[in-house]
Amino acid sequence: MIVECYDEKGAEVYEMIIKHIMQEIQISRSINDIRVYADPREPVFIIAIKVEKTSKPVKIEDFAEYKFDEEEDKIVIRIKDETYLPQLLEKLWELEGREKIQQPSRFDVIINHPSNKIEGMIVDDPAENLKRKIYDAIFRILPEGFRVIRDLSQGNIIAMTTSDEILKDEWIQKGRELVNELKD
Repeated sequence: MIVECYDEKGAEVYEMIIKHIMQEIQISRSINDIRVYADPREPVFIIAIKVEKTSKPVKIEDFAEYKFDEEEDKIVIRIKDETYLPQLLEKLWELEGREKIQQPSRFDVIINHPSNKIEGMIVDDPAENLKRKIYDAIFRILPEGFRVIRDLSQGNIIAMTTSDEILKDEWIQKGRELVNELKD
């Protein structure tokens, strides 16, 4: 982690805050590197975080079998591994509505009168979950009132240039430089 700031004590404080928040959200191990540029005199705060690769998304076929019963117009899902059952139910409720979903047992889920295909449905995406947590961390780290934001994220690097004023071109360029540093 590199924190660039004209005030050495300020840089140390930001480093401490960042480490604390990353531990609190439990994403420290998922982060490869961090670059920060802060100048309260301007005022500008830039952060770029390079994340580790995550496991592949979990599809319904990875932990369940299903078949469509044409006669009764329903899909019967047989769960082989309960690990992703909560995420599956949440996804199905969102997709079909709670009223169409039944769970007669721990290992069975029924979708009555399905209006969507579930084939290949992504039930859990570790990369998206991690990205959401990192954005949460960044918004906790940002200085109070810095709500003018330019997202400069690319691939596995999440980056933002922020201020409480209109963003200057040189700040956005500095954000891109930090992203490029992390790419190397």
